[in-house]
Amino acid sequence: MAKVLMNKSGKRFLVKDTNKDMHTQFGYFKKEDLKAKSGRIRTNTGKEFTIFNPFFIDLYKKIKRDAQIIPLKDIGLIVSETGVNNKSKVVDAGAGSGALACFLANIAKEVITYEIREDFIELVKNNIKFLNIKNIKIKNKNIYDGIDEKNVDLVVLDLPEPWKALESAEKSLKAGGFLVSYSPTIPQVMDFVNYVRKNENFAYLKTSEIIEREWEVEERKVRPRSQAIGHSGFLSFVRKI
Repeated sequence: MAKVLMNKSGKRFLVKDTNKDMHTQFGYFKKEDLKAKSGRIRTNTGKEFTIFNPFFIDLYKKIKRDAQIIPLKDIGLIVSETGVNNKSKVVDAGAGSGALACFLANIAKEVITYEIREDFIELVKNNIKFLNIKNIKIKNKNIYDGIDEKNVDLVVLDLPEPWKALESAEKSLKAGGFLVSYSPTIPQVMDFVNYVRKNENFAYLKTSEIIEREWEVEERKVRPRSQAIGHSGFLSFVRKI
């Protein structure tokens, strides 16, 4: 079973194999200590860490990636604006590395993710297995050609031409259901929103961009970190009416 090691300054390691010693820049941890359920353990150089079972987020941050994933700051906005919960049925496309699908599956009742590239599908399968998620289905299908599921609560699009999936989403979503499009460029946002406004069955809500700026706090020396997490993408929110 995987374990997490964390020290007072927040330095964290995920231990995937507790049957062998764990070597770090702080020294190594003995395999006998790594089998502890929880508590404090030390490296051979005396550095102290707390050991505990991983939370979902500890494992999530270690998934394998190929395609660019939607960052946590943007996932947070999707979750808060749509109110997705343990009763929600969600459709996601394209799957990419499966990061969004996996995160939403930790919250929602069911997630179905669409992907046309078989190499990405294999990557998603591996990440699902790594996270031990049971409520995700993967479909090797172009969502532009239609969505099989009906009465869906949320459809999230991370596609080059999201406006081409509007008809599919319209037929799939329940009344009041949310459609969210994630796009890195303004021309994509413009085309998507313009097509939404032409459809009488959709209400355009808003487009947002989240900029995250982390701060350093050390005694009374408080300042923004020099490298902020800047632009990643634009999120456009729509509801079926």
